Amino acid sequence: MELIYEKSQAGRRAGRVPNYGLPVPEVPAALARKEPPRLPELAENEIVRHFTNLADRNFGIDTGFYPLGSCTMKYNPRVNERVAALPGFRDLHPLQDEEGSQGALELMVELQEILAEVTGLDAVSLQPAAGSQGELTGLMLMRAYFADRGEGDRRRKIVVADTAHGTNPASVTMAGYELVKVDTDKRGNIDLDDLRAKVDDETAGLMLTNPSTLGLFDEHIEEIARIFHESGGLLYYDGANLNAVCGISRPGDMGFDIVHINLHKTFSQPHGGGGPGGGPIAVRRRLEPYLPVPAVVRDGRRYRLEFDRPKSIGKVRAFTGPFGVFVRSYAFILAWGRELKTMSEDAVLNANYLLARLRDAYELPYDRLCMHEFVLSARNLKREHGITALDVAKRLMDYDFHPPTIYFPLVVPEALMIEPTETEPKERLDAFVDAMLAIAREAAEDPELLREAPRSRPVRRLDEVKAAKRAIVKYGFDEHPDLSGERGEARQLEAQKGA
Repeated sequence: MELIYEKSQAGRRAGRVPNYGLPVPEVPAALARKEPPRLPELAENEIVRHFTNLADRNFGIDTGFYPLGSCTMKYNPRVNERVAALPGFRDLHPLQDEEGSQGALELMVELQEILAEVTGLDAVSLQPAAGSQGELTGLMLMRAYFADRGEGDRRRKIVVADTAHGTNPASVTMAGYELVKVDTDKRGNIDLDDLRAKVDDETAGLMLTNPSTLGLFDEHIEEIARIFHESGGLLYYDGANLNAVCGISRPGDMGFDIVHINLHKTFSQPHGGGGPGGGPIAVRRRLEPYLPVPAVVRDGRRYRLEFDRPKSIGKVRAFTGPFGVFVRSYAFILAWGRELKTMSEDAVLNANYLLARLRDAYELPYDRLCMHEFVLSARNLKREHGITALDVAKRLMDYDFHPPTIYFPLVVPEALMIEPTETEPKERLDAFVDAMLAIAREAAEDPELLREAPRSRPVRRLDEVKAAKRAIVKYGFDEHPDLSGERGEARQLEAQKGA
């Protein structure tokens, strides 16, 4: 497919920038362009066709099943978009005064109260803009809490499970803590003996996802909480997998002190492509003074922003957070109402149905009922036929399914991490199972077919390392390399060396 610059014809323009006759401020010489930008020039119908063709090549939750483990890529109801587009929400300026934004503030307070109930904790800040920022915020709260108690210099270690999301150790490092890894036992739980050996009076806390990225609920969660609380540490809950337990169990009741919630996973804010997301954080009462400001609070029958919190860690994001995300998630929660528990029950049911149907064709590392997701292994296909998890994922694209997460968590070789969510019907799940079973048969009968997959996509299998190292992210006009064949690779390499 040609790039839009390659389709461009000089002088063939679909429109012109309007001139409103307003004075144009003088641009400082150092910032002014020496030449006008070289923009593509096409007729309007060609522009529309170009971007429509690009959209047709895209895969999203609106076009097919997206079983991306630990990311809860479920369908986003259109009513959420209608509500978020209401003029009173859509056109509200973030600097609008409190008197003129009572409805928005009320929505935020009610969402905070709902999330506090769902997590079993006492106070919520909506400010973090993503789960990763929620993690960092939670660790900053730990630092503030221990500093206030005079223990900040001593408590420098954070324990993280070896099945943790990659953002967990990254957040630990960014927050200035020392990372301590704890192993997984043969049942897929945290190894209690390893844990006890690594928790002492220098430990600030634990970061844990429960259910874990293996899709398993830790059978020793109460003992884990006791170990940390007896040592004076805090428990942090990575809420990426909250979709499995809403209305069934609450992190606060398990013993967790800090929880981040992914509104863009559990509560239906559209997810993927870099955002926008939402990562509110919920805490026990003793940690509430350290939450970010401004706090959105109820004041009698009115709502206001509260800045006077001397122990607060300050702002972690501009204004009060990603408001459009709040509206969508609030609408989603109200739509479910008291049946929010059913959402999680259906997600768990769907996952166990898939697991039961696929467990004989692929290896099952931990022979237990799963929660909302599960991890299989393609190591039997690799051992017997030389077929890897990557080959399975690429071939799945030929069956019009998005591949699941692969090679994660790292404790499972050739991992295939599958999450169906509650929004997929049985017919879609059966079609996915049929594709996965067909791929397992193909691995035995025609393994070369899998190694060459995908065959039906506009772009065939890439050299992913080369694509990452030799990325071309702008159009070079006359100097743009010809990427077709060996000649193109040579020109691309030469261009990279020249740069």
